[in-house]
Amino acid sequence: MAANKEIPYKIYLEESEMPRQWYNVRADMKNKPAPLLNPETLKPMTFDELRPVFCDELVKQELDDTDAYIDIPEEIQKFYKMYRPSPLVRAYCLEEKLQTPAKIYYKFEGNNTSGSHKLNSAIAQAYYAKQQGLKGVTTETGAGQWGTALSMACSYFGLDCQVYMVKVSYEQKPFRREVMRTYGAKVTPSPSDTTAVGRKILAEHPGTGGSLGCAISEAVEAATSQEGYRYVLGSVLSQVLLHQTVIGLETKTAMDKYGIVPDMIIGCAGGGSNLGGLISPFVGEMLRGERNYDIIAVEPASCPSLTRGKFVYDFCDTGHVCPLAKMYTLGSEFIPSPNHAGGLRYHGMSSILSQLYHDGYMTARSVEQTAVFEAAEQFARVEGILPAPESSHAIRVAIDEALKCKETGEEKTILFGLTGTGYFDMVAYEKYNNGQMTDYIPTDADLQAGFDRIPKFPGNEI
Repeated sequence: MAANKEIPYKIYLEESEMPRQWYNVRADMKNKPAPLLNPETLKPMTFDELRPVFCDELVKQELDDTDAYIDIPEEIQKFYKMYRPSPLVRAYCLEEKLQTPAKIYYKFEGNNTSGSHKLNSAIAQAYYAKQQGLKGVTTETGAGQWGTALSMACSYFGLDCQVYMVKVSYEQKPFRREVMRTYGAKVTPSPSDTTAVGRKILAEHPGTGGSLGCAISEAVEAATSQEGYRYVLGSVLSQVLLHQTVIGLETKTAMDKYGIVPDMIIGCAGGGSNLGGLISPFVGEMLRGERNYDIIAVEPASCPSLTRGKFVYDFCDTGHVCPLAKMYTLGSEFIPSPNHAGGLRYHGMSSILSQLYHDGYMTARSVEQTAVFEAAEQFARVEGILPAPESSHAIRVAIDEALKCKETGEEKTILFGLTGTGYFDMVAYEKYNNGQMTDYIPTDADLQAGFDRIPKFPGNEI
């Protein structure tokens, strides 16, 4: 970096500096993520076995462990330019408020109508569905960011979009639901009585608020029972993390431009798409022995898959219609409490991130909901952005680490992902402001009930 070169509040890249390829971190991983397994044969899922569920090109991306870079189709690049590159922001005001010697940066992904990073993968998956000549797609959504993003992408390409929205979020976030409907999507609260698996879950868990695992089961059943439809997913799968690497690639380019090297990279973790997208280029350097970073995944204490889960093969969904994935999991039938970080209410974690965590390339922390909203309001008051509850998990730990620097005098550079805005999460903010928000931490007995239902077969012992 040039001497005394001042770093602006917001670093924007030129269009010419935007990534033209996605980065596939699996190519640099010595220990590859374990393959998806067919639950009937317990053998790795093949291209032909995955084709009835996913688009052909997405299956190829899902199974690709060797190509480090995959070209971004020109039409997707053109769409990205409507809202990308997104800014890398120096949180000067937060630094001053905390009186910390730390330098804090955040990559802001909320500058599009969907309000989050989810559009990066939604447009890619809709594009491949359109290229394949499909009629439409089905999906699940938790807080609604993914469903909103997919409904926008499908509208752009003229595809039908059917969204199964976790019931508690459907009820808490009606305006997010209406944005989806505005873009032409059909939105169904999950679990519902419109699918066989939904009816089964309702019979076993009457009155449940649902989970992402429930909604995934319904969306997969809906896709496989309609001709010309495929299922698409907003997180967890390797193909989704691949598309989200535009976040990390832009971040790294912007930081390199000003000679900034982060000591610590922090992201919220539910299924893993935003964290994986942010850290992939940096992890690649670690895997190649070029540089080290302190990477922290932050998850809700109410759904602690990394910090309290088991690293085993488990179903990706509650209804057991999906393949088995080796990941940190709480058990596919674990249904979290109806906390407000709806996008983080998933029982498992991306196989890529699970393997990286298992191999020691990152650490994980769980945080309680009231502490998360305390950090969210503190951030909003000084940085001028109302953050999504999911993103606020990363903000919580970023503030905690900045305060540690204040105590020790260390001038660390902290980077975190601000994945989206919280303007559709006002019910949650209202509960926090009214003192009605409570913290829930599952007991060991609660978790054991989920662990007991993890599939048991040779080599998959807990």
